[in-house]
Amino acid sequence: MSVPYAKLPRWADYGLIPFINLLVAFIVAGLVVLLVGENPFRAAAILIEGAFGGGQNIAYTLYYATNFIFTGLAVAVAFHCGLFNIGGEGQAYIAGLGVAMVGLTFDTVLPWWLNFPLAILGAALVGALWALIPAYLQAKRGSHIVITTIMFNFIAASIMVYMLVDVLKPLTSMAPQTRTFQPGAQLPKLNWMLEAVGFSVRSGPLNVSFLLALVMAFLVWLLIWRTKLGYEIRTMGFSPKAARYAGIKEARIIVITMMISGALAGMMALNPIMGDQHRVQLDFVTGAGFVGIAVALMGRSHPAGIVPAAILFGMLYQGGAELAFEMPNISRDMIVIIQGLVILFAGALEHMFRPWVQTVFASLSPQTVGMAKEQGV
Repeated sequence: MSVPYAKLPRWADYGLIPFINLLVAFIVAGLVVLLVGENPFRAAAILIEGAFGGGQNIAYTLYYATNFIFTGLAVAVAFHCGLFNIGGEGQAYIAGLGVAMVGLTFDTVLPWWLNFPLAILGAALVGALWALIPAYLQAKRGSHIVITTIMFNFIAASIMVYMLVDVLKPLTSMAPQTRTFQPGAQLPKLNWMLEAVGFSVRSGPLNVSFLLALVMAFLVWLLIWRTKLGYEIRTMGFSPKAARYAGIKEARIIVITMMISGALAGMMALNPIMGDQHRVQLDFVTGAGFVGIAVALMGRSHPAGIVPAAILFGMLYQGGAELAFEMPNISRDMIVIIQGLVILFAGALEHMFRPWVQTVFASLSPQTVGMAKEQGV
């Protein structure tokens, strides 16, 4: 008899099962498209074409993916410590103040390559400090991290409204936003990378923060799997009792992990503020903090899975916009449904097909799932 949650080969656990979940999500989404009277195969073609059909499309897809890499990494780091950080949205939002302080102060004084590191520090610091409060409440007062981080999303939104309306808005402007940054606080585009391989890009928003996101993914891998702190984080997430028995200070690890998570979420603010809009305006996060939860789940909290999962959701955002334009019967709400189905099967129903896959592996090779054939049978 097979054991439903026995260990599978790594390629099946991290590749095959997420692929099956994703495939089923798109099949169900195809049925939804069919119900509204459209051809699901044509819709899928438009979706893919809209995301990867040209240099401009790819630039937008990778631009959205950049946001999701940051927030996905933020959620993943907290996951490894057994924490569910739902506050990435608020941490990224409030971190816009850290980017604004650098951009508004030094945009006419320093070049972008000096302002960029300062803005990284500003965004990471503000995001980390915003995550510190729920972390302290969890570690010292026993407040549940899910509840506090959700509440802090709303607090961050209220603070940003006040700051943009009453503090940072120029006197001559009616819009709730800062002034436009000067070139010293505008990040260079990466369109040349796509043009170098033959694509034509007119004005895509892809910028150097995409490279920063990839660097952060590598550093998170180093942190979690190649450092003593990462070992302590994973031990705490796997068994708090064992961690305490080993002398690991629970409160310290919770606070440090949440601050790292908040810093990663905060760096997401760099992409839209310095890379595209060149100002801080209301709701620039646009749900990326919540999408990061799905990205972390689909990527199994591993940077190697988070990056392609982020690109997938970038495809849904960019390709979904093209799909809504080409097929009027498929509204933006329908695109949200498709995204929700991916989240449902990649997250809530993550293990739905695992028993079947495990049974197949057990029948083909029992040793691959940790089972041994009974002797003498």
